[in-house]
Amino acid sequence: MLGGSISGGRTNVRVVVIGDRATGKSSLITAVATANFPEEVLPVLPPIRLPADLYPDNVPVTITDTSSSLGSRGKVAEELKRADAVVLTYACDQPATLNRLTTFWLYEFGRLEIRVPVIVVGCKLDQRDEEHHMNLDQVMAPIKQQFREIETCIECSAANLVQVPEVFYYAQKAVLHPIAPLFDHETQALKPRCVRALKRIFILCDHDMDDALSDEELNEFQIKCFNAPLQPAEIVGVKRVVQEKLPQGVNDLGLRLIRKGRFETTWTVLRKFGYNDEIKLKDDSLTIPFKKAPDQSLELTSEAVEFLKGVFSIFDTDKDGVLRNSELDALFSTDAVERTTLGGLSLSAFLSEWALMTLLEPAQSLANLIFIGYNCGAASALRLTRRSSVDIKKQQTDRNVYQGFVFGPKGSGKSALLKSLLGRFPFFLPFSENYAATTDEHYAVNVVDRLGRTKKTLVLREIPEDEVKMLLSNKESLASCDVAVVVYDSSDEYSLKRASELLMTVVRRGEVSGFMVPCLFVAAKDDLDSYPMAIKDSAKICQNFGIDAPIHISVKERDLNSVFNRIITAAEHPHLSVPETEVGRSQKRYRHLVNRFLMLTSVVAAVAVAGLAAYRSYAARKNTSS
Repeated sequence: MLGGSISGGRTNVRVVVIGDRATGKSSLITAVATANFPEEVLPVLPPIRLPADLYPDNVPVTITDTSSSLGSRGKVAEELKRADAVVLTYACDQPATLNRLTTFWLYEFGRLEIRVPVIVVGCKLDQRDEEHHMNLDQVMAPIKQQFREIETCIECSAANLVQVPEVFYYAQKAVLHPIAPLFDHETQALKPRCVRALKRIFILCDHDMDDALSDEELNEFQIKCFNAPLQPAEIVGVKRVVQEKLPQGVNDLGLRLIRKGRFETTWTVLRKFGYNDEIKLKDDSLTIPFKKAPDQSLELTSEAVEFLKGVFSIFDTDKDGVLRNSELDALFSTDAVERTTLGGLSLSAFLSEWALMTLLEPAQSLANLIFIGYNCGAASALRLTRRSSVDIKKQQTDRNVYQGFVFGPKGSGKSALLKSLLGRFPFFLPFSENYAATTDEHYAVNVVDRLGRTKKTLVLREIPEDEVKMLLSNKESLASCDVAVVVYDSSDEYSLKRASELLMTVVRRGEVSGFMVPCLFVAAKDDLDSYPMAIKDSAKICQNFGIDAPIHISVKERDLNSVFNRIITAAEHPHLSVPETEVGRSQKRYRHLVNRFLMLTSVVAAVAVAGLAAYRSYAARKNTSS
């Protein structure tokens, strides 16, 4: 599991003390630092550091005093912008200084864009005229309502050492355990992000997935967060308190829900489970532990896939083998996941979605895994595939997810091919005669049964014809492509010609960049009549490039000719379907001749060196004998 410091990793808290002249700022600072009331103090004190062991969180506090003179405004503004919290003082014996909080100081903080907690402190409590005694809560309630940055209001006396340490305790607490990220003052409820985080933590602790924390699970949670077990009587007490406050929070299986609690406790729990001050998982917990080359990809490990299967089973509450919208919402309620509105997802489709996310956005995939309860770390969730260039040399690959780029002229049938991978044949019954060009790239992904062998996941990415030039302008554009599929309309002579040009463009880009990919030619719309020279022309194109004959398909007739299995076969054995242009072949022959020449030169040089060594040895022996 993830872990974190209960103080959020902070090593110091900077507190700036500010307020009108003679409101007791310097006396307050001196009193907390020395535990004595000073008879005389400097107008402005130098920074003072309170030791870490003064407060329970064991984090030191640096206190900065400020001047109230007009000439110091610039320096004071700089200090405020460096502050973690502000102590704003007024004098209990000077009502005008209290009024100045709302007529000047709090508006000044807004003008300077100071976005830190403010602790309002009434100093000189011992000098207040009791005839003008006021109820602090009543006076400050409307002010706190208007200025949400005010965390706490407190009165103190430096002379009598009354509530002096508490002032800076509240300032430190406001920084280390802020209320704003957790609680919405308008609705008087926990904020949605906090609720999602706590729900995720509950799921992580609910090992048997029965929607309740048993005594054993509650104890494990207690030890992890607070380093101490609960005694049986304490567990009973916790349940009793929860049941009194919220009857649905406890059932026969155990503890289900705690709606309220101290914010320090909530932050302790959140940080122990890896959350930062924004209630987001810390970046180090979402770091991908692999350095990926352009022609490598990341896939889910078998361990992560088994975890997802288990999650699918748990959230498939009606056990129909499909996750409906309500079940998907429940699954992803532990964090806001950006996704399109999905219909029901089968297990195969569910795993395919995860495979696609991992291929395109591995960090997002890892984050979502963690959000729904996976806690074994990135190294056990993701695997780095071998480089494609190595796969070609070794003439095999160990990938489980393959990405195919689908090229082709407009109207050739690219989109229909992608939809058929998703099994969306009902969209074509009756087959639509209305054509709408794809203007943006889009993806289709599904699990393909390898004719009784292990299943593989195929991702097809459609490349609109108008986007090909822009895509291939990037040298590494083909690095993530496992196989290029070029589609053409078998009834249209121009479509075949344009597809041939696109194939040439793709192959040359691969030869120039070094990211050569297997290519397949797909003759779509086979239900239509071919033009007279179609078979001869397409065969010549394939022969020129050294690739297999076109795969004829008809999506309208649902005759796909095992095209998806053949795409995966080409990706699994990349060396068999990598095409070459005449330029590429010439360059290959040239490199071969250069390599042979270099090898021959090396052999001749080696023979010459050996001969020279032998001659020197012979000459040395001859000189010795004479």
